[in-house]
Amino acid sequence: MVEPVKKPTRKTDGFVANDTTLRTFVGYHMKRAFNVVQADLAKTLKPFELRMLTYTALVLIVDNPGLSQSQLADAMDVERPNLVVIVDELEQRELIVRQRVPTDRRAYALRVTLKGQHLFQQATDAVTAHEKALLGDIDTGAQDTMIATLIHIQSGGAKG
Repeated sequence: MVEPVKKPTRKTDGFVANDTTLRTFVGYHMKRAFNVVQADLAKTLKPFELRMLTYTALVLIVDNPGLSQSQLADAMDVERPNLVVIVDELEQRELIVRQRVPTDRRAYALRVTLKGQHLFQQATDAVTAHEKALLGDIDTGAQDTMIATLIHIQSGGAKG
């Protein structure tokens, strides 16, 4: 068994919090690791004027041409009303277009524009470099195990 790291979390006004109990939980380590990834990713995407959610939406639209807004909301696991803001932002920047679906007048098919395709490629190259810099010293086998473990957790894990 891996011993939890006995390192204080933060120093504020000289106070050092004891988080030894929290460091016994996998979820706590996942959250702290995510905070590091998220902060670094925000810096990586900033030059492209993208946030994690707008980048995620752009990637899903590029990888799934004709995706409906409803399908995009499901894929991103966000509420449909919250997705409208994201789609509006991408459309206003002329990165995507919404086209009515002929067979369902209530639905829109989302497609990337040429400008969106270029930004997608540039941002994806930067995100790839970000991950390599952040995780480059972790061997491929360990990264594969980490991804498999996270997928297992996402799917509900070993519910009893």
